[in-house]
Order: sequence, then structure tokens, then C-alpha cells
Amino acid sequence: MRKGCPSPERRATDALEQIGAESANEGGETASRRYIRPMTIHLSNTASTPQIELPEWSLADLYDGREDPRIEQDLEAARAANVSLAELKGKLLVARADPQRLGALLAHGVGLYEEAVNRLWSVGAYAGLMTSVRREDAAWAKFEGDMRARSSAIVAESLFFTLELNQLNEAEIEAALRADPAAARWRPWLRRVRLMRDHELSGDLERLFNDRAPALSNWVRLYDETLSRLPVKVGRETLGLPEALNRMSDPDPARRKAAAQGLARALEDNAPNLALCLNTIAFEKQIEDRWRRFAEPADARHLANEVDAEAVNALEEAVVEHYPRLSHRYYALKAKALGRKTLDYWDRNAPLDEAPPRLYSWEEAKALVLSSFDQLSRDFADKARAFFHNPWIDARPRQGKSSGAYSHPVTAPRHPYVFLNYMGERRDVLTLAHELGHAVHQVLAAPLGTLLADTPLTLAETASIFGEGLVFDRLLAEAKGAERRVLLAGKIEDGLNTVVRQIAFHRFERLFHAARAEGEVAPDRIGALWLQVMGESLGPAVKLNSGYEHYWAYVSHFVHTPFYVYAYAFGDLLVEALMEKRLEDPQGFAPKYEALLKAGGSQTYVEALKPFGLNPREKTFWEGGLRRMERLIDEFESLG
Repeated sequence: MRKGCPSPERRATDALEQIGAESANEGGETASRRYIRPMTIHLSNTASTPQIELPEWSLADLYDGREDPRIEQDLEAARAANVSLAELKGKLLVARADPQRLGALLAHGVGLYEEAVNRLWSVGAYAGLMTSVRREDAAWAKFEGDMRARSSAIVAESLFFTLELNQLNEAEIEAALRADPAAARWRPWLRRVRLMRDHELSGDLERLFNDRAPALSNWVRLYDETLSRLPVKVGRETLGLPEALNRMSDPDPARRKAAAQGLARALEDNAPNLALCLNTIAFEKQIEDRWRRFAEPADARHLANEVDAEAVNALEEAVVEHYPRLSHRYYALKAKALGRKTLDYWDRNAPLDEAPPRLYSWEEAKALVLSSFDQLSRDFADKARAFFHNPWIDARPRQGKSSGAYSHPVTAPRHPYVFLNYMGERRDVLTLAHELGHAVHQVLAAPLGTLLADTPLTLAETASIFGEGLVFDRLLAEAKGAERRVLLAGKIEDGLNTVVRQIAFHRFERLFHAARAEGEVAPDRIGALWLQVMGESLGPAVKLNSGYEHYWAYVSHFVHTPFYVYAYAFGDLLVEALMEKRLEDPQGFAPKYEALLKAGGSQTYVEALKPFGLNPREKTFWEGGLRRMERLIDEFESLG
């Protein structure tokens, strides 16, 4: 998912912004035109050892390698669009008293702006997608860095446009939109641009921030490359980060412990560099926040998400109040189920028995996801099927590939690409459903055009988490006896990881950024803050053994997108409310839900949820979703 940024003009034109990989939580938390043949791997922790063919994507729909002349053509087209846009400099302000003229200039200007965005984002997406599967390849890293710098130079020429738009008053904008239907189309985008009115700087300062962005992004690149090359020593094996995280849901307690301790040692060895990346990015954010007059570190993210701080604070308070009834209670029940008084942190996502977990072949996962999506609507499922019929998914884990998962929308005239590391477990099936939910959402919103389809994070998780929920409901409906209890445990743990854990991450970020305001924060201090917050959220039944203090270091959202994480809890509890509405009226729900997704970023979350009778500004809204999680824990306990 594309991430937001502090200013809409940068969000719209920073073509090489880091891909918003949804970083995995430990234990599985979540160049040519030829089709690249899927490679065959073996899943070794099952008696039958099924062969599973996993696809790798082909990006030939974008470009045919670094030397493809279409790259230069798109960069030149973006530059030409910005040159034409620059001809409007000053004219918006001159025309402010003439609604007809101002409306025509607005329609023409935003059209040129979007043309430049489409060209730059295509190049940026290609560079980012290729680099995410080739982290060890210096040539691709250089290409990504070079494209970022060239993109930034092109973008600099259009910075004046949104600055001038924000010098117009509301009455002038409204009169222009009424006078010109073509301009009126851009009303939602203009609303988002104008959110930054109080935080914009002079043209020269905006250009300075823009010109410095490519250099600052190298700290993110250093962080990503460090993690992608992280050698996790586990006995005689050397694992990558995704494999080490996945092993912490292994049925064998000794293998879980060895993987956890190996990962702790690897993170400790790299903590100074990873802490330097985190400190530097936070310091640069403080500078920009100070110049832009943001009072709190999370305020820029709230603005990009079009959500007020009070709503996020209400969400946080509701979740924290439920810690004892959710995470504390569940982990105590799980410890009892495993014959323990407490759980070591590497046992938090352990299976309930030591039998090998059920593994799903790629074809089984595909069938599960598509049949579940069919239950919502045929059209929703058909749009997901296209990703299996075309080489648009990269699922095979391999050396040099980033961890995590995402769906990248590229641009509205293009199609999304789905990225994950599939290892055959139930969580991987749900991750596939999650990312395909994103992809379908992006396809449905694409007719709006790139600027209007770009969805704030508060709504961007809606289809992904809903897709997960559909697949889980299908699995649970078919499960019996002990299998049902195992599935409930998985669902509860996924919910805790998505809601409780992400709110804990949000609280950690707030503490870290507050500490960074006083000076650089040493790795051991970061670790202490991490232990404080995670201990609070997990409760007394989970033992945070030595080594866990380093686990902050691999949560990539802290570096990629500060204060992103609450969007997961926001989205999860929002989906819980939507699932309840679907139960009330399955037939009537589907068209309203599809309309929500098709609206992309053209509506605020309050507007989008109004047809369902839901108001997320009320604390009771969040508490309803949390009570649904409590009921799952009730059922889990009753089956013990």
C-alpha cells in the first residue's frame, strides 16, 4: 500500500517513495516480456512434503529492464507536463475574481499535474518493485536512487501549483468549481490539498525539502538493505529474516527458541546501525514538523489520513482499556492450554499442539481465497482472479527479497502488483487474502484516476482486512472439534497482532519520538522503551526473555512510515463493524460495500461509513469491535 506523507503535493508526486511493505510481526504476523515460470520449492515441516509452485512476477507491463527507452520517455513526458504546468504560475491568483476563468485553469492544471504523477509513479513503482526482490543487487539499488533523484528534480518544478491553490480562499475555490464541471471533478483532491494550508512554507523552502528528500531516503535504503542481508544463525543453519520469523510459529519449542535467540543476536549485532537510521529519520521529521508547525509528531500522519487526533486517541484509549480482557486474558489461557504458567515470547504464536501445522499448496490457497471472495460478490472475486491469470504476484521467498507483504497500485492506468513471502501456513493464506483485498480495492478505485483513487490509510485497510475475514469465516465454518479451537486461536492471535500489538507499536513510537526530542536515543534506551510498552500490552502471562529488547529493530514501519501503525487497528475494528452489518443484510451490504471501495480517496472515512449507519468518531464504535474479539476468547475458553 502506498504510504501517505506530510504534504499532499509530496504525496502526489514523490514517485519513488518507499513501498509500504506491511512489515511482518514475529511468528508470521503479518525484466522481460516473457512470463517467468514459477519455481518449485519444498515445504519440509509436513509428513507429505507437498511440492508447491510459487509465482514470481513479471514487470514487463511496466518496463523491459533498466535500459528500456520507455523509462526515459516517461520521465521526459513528466518533465514536459510540468513545463506546461509552470506556464500557469501566477495565473490562478490573477483569475481569482473570475470563477469561469479560474475553473478552467484549475481543470487544466490538475490534469497536467496528474499526467506528471502517472509518469513518475510508473518509473518509481518499477524501481521500487524490482529493488524489493533484489536487495543484494547494487545495480538495482543505484537505479532506484538515481530515479529518486531525477524524479525529485522534476517534481520541484510543480511545487508552486498547490501553494498557489492554497492562497485562494474557500469562496473563490467554490465559485470556480460551480462554474466549471471539469474542475468540480477535483473537489475531493482539492479538499486534501487544502488540509495543508496552515502547514505550508514558502516556495523556496518547499523546494529545499523536496530536493533533500532523495538523500534522506538513503537512510531507509540502508535500513532495508541491512535487514534483507541479516544473517540469522540458528545452529548450523543461516536463515533470512522472513524464515526466522516464520520459524517462531514452528510446532517444535526448541526450534522456536533457537530461531528467536538467533534473531535476537542478529538484531543486537546490527542495532547500532538500525538505531542510527531510526534516530536520523526521527530527527529529520522533528525539523520538518517544527518548520510546518505541527504540535505533535503524529499530527502530520493524522492530516494525511484525514482523521483527527481525538479519534485516534479514542481508539488508543479503548484498546488499552481492553488489554486485561483481551491480550492478558488470552495469553494466560494459552499458557494453561500448553501446560505452562507463562509463555516465553517465542511461544506467543506457537501452535496449540506439536503436530505439524496444516500446510496449503498455492492452488489450495488460491481456491480458498477466490471462493471466499465469491461469497461477497462475483465481481470482487473476478478482479482477484486476474492476478492469478497474469504474472502480477511475487510469492516465492528467496535470498535478497524483502520481508513482509504489500499490494502496490502503481497508477490508475496500470494494474497493481502483489508481493508476499508464501510459506504455506494458514497465516500465509490469510496474508494472500489481505493483499488481494488491497489489490481489488485499488482496481475498483482506478477509474477515478490516480489522484482521486489514492486512499487515506484509515480506509485503505478496509478491503484487505475484510478479505482476510471472509477467508477466516470460510475456514471456521468448515472446522470441527479440535481444529475449530486451533482456528479460533489463530484468529484471536491475528486480531491481537493487528489491534493490540499495533496500538502498542503506536505507543512505542510516541515514547521514542518524545525521547528523541531530547537528543539521540541509544539502542539500549530504545530497547527499554520497547520492553515497557510491549510488557504493558502483552501482560504478565508473556515473559519477555533476554534478547527481546532488540526486536524493535525489524519493525519497518517505524522507519518507512512513522505513525502508520494505528491504521491497522483502525481498519481492523472498522471491518469488525462492517462484518456485523453484512450479517444483518448480506444482499444489501455488497453494493454499498463495493461503492465504498470504488470511492477510493474521494470520501472521508466519516462520509464513506455513513451509508452503513456507522460513526467512528464515537468511542462506542471501537468498543463494539473489541467486544467481538472478547466473544472469540469466550468461545476459545469454552472449548478448552
